Amino acid sequence: MSLNIKLPDISKQIYKKDVHQILQSNFNEIVKFWWIHQLGWINSAYLTFKDHEKFLIAIYLQKKTLEFYSRHFVKISYDDFYAKTSLEIEKFNIVEIAKDLELPKETARRKILELEKIGFIRRQKKKIILDRSVFPSIKPNNSTKRMAEFLSKFSKILKKYRILNNYLDSKDLLKYIHKNFSYCWKLFYDLQLPIVMNWKKHFKEIECWHIWGLCILNKSYNPKFQSIENSGIEFIEHLVLKKESLGLNAMTISDMTGIPRATVVRKLKILLDKNYLKIDEKKHYHPSNDNFKTIQTTNRENINNLAKFTTDIFNQYLGYELRK
Repeated sequence: MSLNIKLPDISKQIYKKDVHQILQSNFNEIVKFWWIHQLGWINSAYLTFKDHEKFLIAIYLQKKTLEFYSRHFVKISYDDFYAKTSLEIEKFNIVEIAKDLELPKETARRKILELEKIGFIRRQKKKIILDRSVFPSIKPNNSTKRMAEFLSKFSKILKKYRILNNYLDSKDLLKYIHKNFSYCWKLFYDLQLPIVMNWKKHFKEIECWHIWGLCILNKSYNPKFQSIENSGIEFIEHLVLKKESLGLNAMTISDMTGIPRATVVRKLKILLDKNYLKIDEKKHYHPSNDNFKTIQTTNRENINNLAKFTTDIFNQYLGYELRK
């Protein structure tokens, strides 16, 4: 007796090199949606603990558990994953965390102790538990929606170039992400942590990237910019040379990021001193055009990571649809 099993057609898979080429050459069409996702994510990251590094430690530890599930071929839905407020994690090593998140060892130790003090990390006999009830905002409800919307927008571009046969609806993608959440979010953390680390290495501080990124996103809403056609390499250069849009003041940046105004003012001074931002007569901040090459190097690496993530997600989704 033969079973009617649907096997994926290997020839119909999509390849990272093709996705990367399309992403690179059509960056202007998709970048705003990607940055909306990135800024939404980093805003939530900061607001959860009022501390970027604590949030990164939290998802670093959660990623370890997602990797455990993946190694054992377990896929858990979004609802099942968050049905319990506690999550068991593997034993962690402070030296490893400090190295992977580019933190001084004592800083990593101090922030972990602070997470233990507020009850987010607790030890239960031989188990180590993340207590998500302490900070329910760590649940990525908005992030999954933004990711599905971004992937849907990108699928239109891939269809135009015949990389995908069909446009993928954001609602269907969201259902897929939620049904296969543990695996999809492992892939997302495999993407997101290196992106944050790349920008941290570039700007030296996550807060500086957070604030600079908001100024870039604000500039991209300039209607005169929307018609520009350029690749990912040229994107930021064209963006910062446009002079017709309004900048952001320190109070607005503080309101939009949740970062205290005094901290924002300090970071803005650093960004001004290093020529990442410039200030006009109204005390509005704009991206500067003095660091194209170094910014583009980091941006190029992040585009490559994004190409890998989207290729993996789309291939997984296409295989999932076939098996339905």
